[in-house]
Amino acid sequence: MNLTEKTINSQTKYDGKIIKLNVDEVQLPDGTKSYREYVRHSGGAAVLFVKDGKVLLVRQFRYAYGKSIYEIPAGKIDSGEEPLCAAARELEEETGYCPKLVHMIDLYPSPGYTDEVIHIYKAVSAEFAKQNLDDGEFLNTEFIGIEEVMEMIDKGEINDAKTVAAIYKYLAEK
Repeated sequence: MNLTEKTINSQTKYDGKIIKLNVDEVQLPDGTKSYREYVRHSGGAAVLFVKDGKVLLVRQFRYAYGKSIYEIPAGKIDSGEEPLCAAARELEEETGYCPKLVHMIDLYPSPGYTDEVIHIYKAVSAEFAKQNLDDGEFLNTEFIGIEEVMEMIDKGEINDAKTVAAIYKYLAEK
């Protein structure tokens, strides 16, 4: 069975700095019509950096969750920017490390309502230069042992999908 849904009409309901909200009328595989609400996003890039058995994490307040959470360094891909360049830029801005990167995995963080793709890289080496946070960006950085990171995931202290996926992918490759 062909599962493709055909777009009949598309409307942008909100066009913001980071996201767009679209509502599309679609024709389903059986010929009936329905609507799809989804968030358009330019995508993200993230970096897993493990040094001497410790993972470099950032901790920052995430307004939507109302609390500070642990994550691997990451950020939005700028218009026209390559994901690899965005990953390197974000790691340097957030942590001060200038990396040599290799691709790990691409993730669809929530395919039910967004077209966002997060491109995750692994830093195979990195030299410290200088942290250069964006205006209005506040975060702490910390190297945490891989065993402790796994315990934090198991206890629900690390819930960020890109971080959990990167850690499991890293361990699977070892």
